Amino acid sequence: MTSETIISIFLGIGLAASAGFRIFLPLFALSLAAYFDIWHLNDSWEWIGSITALIILGIATIVEIFAYYIPWVDNLLDSIALPLATIAGTAVMASTVADLNPAYTWTLAIIAGGGTATAIKGASASTRLASTATTAGMANPVVSSLETGTAAAVSTASIFAPVLAVIFVIIILAFVFLFYRRLRPRKK
Repeated sequence: MTSETIISIFLGIGLAASAGFRIFLPLFALSLAAYFDIWHLNDSWEWIGSITALIILGIATIVEIFAYYIPWVDNLLDSIALPLATIAGTAVMASTVADLNPAYTWTLAIIAGGGTATAIKGASASTRLASTATTAGMANPVVSSLETGTAAAVSTASIFAPVLAVIFVIIILAFVFLFYRRLRPRKK
């Protein structure tokens, strides 16, 4: 495995984690990176770097970000976002992995990309649900801002410093693990 392959895997994992917070933001970031030749995608995924994809993903990103600031719409979005985040995490991972056999690429995309996005989206949705229950939704804009900021930071790090992005993802997944551990009933 070459260093380019490893870096491409790190990029995919970082963008997949971002998809767990905001579905379209990492896709838009990847589209920008491909459009400006910062990152080269697999041949079958080059369309993401087109001006059409850039515009569509940009609009979808803006709509998604603002929709999470509308009370109760944010919870509705979370209910449909889990499978979409899984698909987006799988797609960004598959589109970025370089020089691997397609069987390995898709296995890695499903497990690492889809799995990472799913774990983070599950924790994110649980956090928003707890915020809604405890503050009647008053704290949800803060949660939304933190999620969007984290998605932007991890997406940016993924493109410009993929190793740093993986470190961020490990830290985020550690928080997710601790969050779920606190939710579990304790045995006496």
